[in-house]
Amino acid sequence: MKKQLSKSHIPVAQNASGRNLNVPVYKITDGLPGPSVYIQSSIHGAEVQGNIVIYHLLQALQNTTIYGEITLVPNCNPVGTNIKAGEYTLGRFDPVNGTNWNRGYHYDHDAVLAFAETVTPEESVTSIKARFRHMLTSALNDKRRAPWGLGLANQLNLTLQQLAVGADIVLDLHNGPVSTRHIYIPEYAKQAARQFSIPHCIFIPNKFAGALDEACFCPWWTLQSALEKRFSRPVSFDVEAFTLEMGSQEVISFSEGEEDAKGIMAYLSAKGVLDKNAFFPMTIKRYGVALENYKTLFTDFGGMVEYCAKPGRAMKKGKVLARVLNIDDLDNQNAIHTITAPCDLIPILHFPSASVLSGTQLYKCFTNYYAIEAS
Repeated sequence: MKKQLSKSHIPVAQNASGRNLNVPVYKITDGLPGPSVYIQSSIHGAEVQGNIVIYHLLQALQNTTIYGEITLVPNCNPVGTNIKAGEYTLGRFDPVNGTNWNRGYHYDHDAVLAFAETVTPEESVTSIKARFRHMLTSALNDKRRAPWGLGLANQLNLTLQQLAVGADIVLDLHNGPVSTRHIYIPEYAKQAARQFSIPHCIFIPNKFAGALDEACFCPWWTLQSALEKRFSRPVSFDVEAFTLEMGSQEVISFSEGEEDAKGIMAYLSAKGVLDKNAFFPMTIKRYGVALENYKTLFTDFGGMVEYCAKPGRAMKKGKVLARVLNIDDLDNQNAIHTITAPCDLIPILHFPSASVLSGTQLYKCFTNYYAIEAS
C-alpha cells in the first residue's frame, strides 16, 4: 500500500474570545500491520526541542517503511507556549490555578483490577487488548463529561490522552531547564535503555504519579500483573511509554534534533515499527539510576549563582558545584558561599537563572549510579 500521511487539527483549549486553540495531528502509515505509536512534544511551553525532533521524524518517516501507524503531535500545549514574561516562556503551570500541565492525566487502579476479573483464561491477548482499550476510552470520555467541569490543564491532558490511549508505544518529549539528555524508563521496560541513544537513564517504579507516560503504561502493567497472579503464567501486552528529556528548555538545535530523531527511530526499529536492521542506537556510555537516587540539591541561601558543574559530567565528592554571591556581604569573607558535591554524582540539570532564592532546586543529580553494560 502507498504511504499515507494525513494532517488534521484538534481543539485543545479555548481562549477568552471563544476561539479554539488547535494543534496539528500528523498520522503516517504504510498500511502494514504493526504497533501503534504516539509521540507528543511541548506539554510544557518552554520545552521546545521536541518539536524539532518531530520535524526530523516526519521527514525521515516519509522515506522509511512503517509497520503500524505513527501519530505525531508537536506543540501539544499552545496555551503554555504563549505564556510569556518578557523574553521568558512561563509555560510549566496553568497560570489560573498553578496546575502542572503534565499532571492531569487519568488512571483508575480499581477499575483496572475490576476489568481483570472479567478476563477468562481462554481469552486471547488480542481480545483482551481490544476490550481494555474500549474500557479506557470510555473512562476518558466519562471523565471529560464531568458534571462539575474540569480545569484547563485537566481538559488538555485528557484530550491528549484520548489520542494516546490506542497506542502500544507512547513517547512524551520534554526538556529540562539547563540539562543533558536523559530518559525516564519504567522498571518493567529496562531493556529499552539500550535501544535509545540517550546516555542517562532514570528507572522509575511501575506506578502512577500523574504524568502521561505513567498514565499510559500503568493500566497495562497493572492488568498484566493481575492476570499473571490469577492465571499463574506470563502475560504480555507489549505496551511501553517513556518521558524523553531532549536537552535544555528555551533552546532548539536542528542538528541535535536530527540525531535525537535517529535515536528514537533506533528504538522504533527494535520494537518492529521500522525495519529491524534499518536503524541502530549509538554506541555510547549509558548510566542508570533508580528514581530514589535521583537527588535534588537545594541551596540554603539566596544570591547570585555561578553554576560550575556541567550537566552530564561526573563529579567526585567535595568538588565545587556552584558559588553563590551574597550581595549584602561584599565587604567581608561571607561574600561567597561555595556549594560542593555531597557525594560522587552526575549533575543532570540545573536551575536556569543566575539569581536564586533560598530553597531553590539548584541541581538534580544521579547518585549511586551505575554503568549500563552493552547487550
